[in-house]
Amino acid sequence: MSGHSKFANIKHKKEKNDAAKGKIFTVIGREIAVAVKEGGADPANNSKLRDVIAKAKANNMPNDTIERGIKKAAGDANSVNYESITYEGYGPNGIAIIVDALTDNKNRTASNVRNAFTKGGGNVGTTGCVSFMFDKKGQIIIDKEECDMDADDLMMMALDAGAEDFAEEEDSFEITTDPDDFSAVREALEKEGLPMASAEVTMIPQTWVSLSDEQDIKMMNRILDLLDEDDDVQEVYHNWDE
Repeated sequence: MSGHSKFANIKHKKEKNDAAKGKIFTVIGREIAVAVKEGGADPANNSKLRDVIAKAKANNMPNDTIERGIKKAAGDANSVNYESITYEGYGPNGIAIIVDALTDNKNRTASNVRNAFTKGGGNVGTTGCVSFMFDKKGQIIIDKEECDMDADDLMMMALDAGAEDFAEEEDSFEITTDPDDFSAVREALEKEGLPMASAEVTMIPQTWVSLSDEQDIKMMNRILDLLDEDDDVQEVYHNWDE
């Protein structure tokens, strides 16, 4: 995992301006709405909602904002119905990109995503064209500075709870799980009061691709920036070794 510290990306995102934070809150707000519609408003009986709440807290979303989002989704039968849709494609030099979106207008979202790829010199492909290059995993990131637990003790606790792998990076610990075991592992760590910088089910590349050409790097960043600006886009996964 070294060289691909997810924590470095998390810190970078959190240091960005308030607009970035607003985008994260919009993304999580939609996930809350979908989780409530699918499994109800009580986190005790809705593991998906519990996971989204944990993600919200890891991103410093205020409790009252979380609760307001749950109440709104539970109480408004006419609230927007979001549809989950995934796009796959290629960036410069064959970089693999997966885009997860939640949308109330598939045509708008498809147009925006295609536009982002095109402007960055990439193209949207067919379903499955790049997803085989990624593994779907639960991933929990813990900031070393925030963690009082010894690394070996933390590793044993995570593995006992059902984690698949434990990696110690320069400034963080990264715990990987099977997607089905993610909630149980996260909740075990949460019970011990461990602060999580990130806790989510994600797509982890099997191999990484470097870009050396300045124009390719500029174009790849263009794709990512345009996707990041789109409120319909929830997550973007890629195998660019930044």
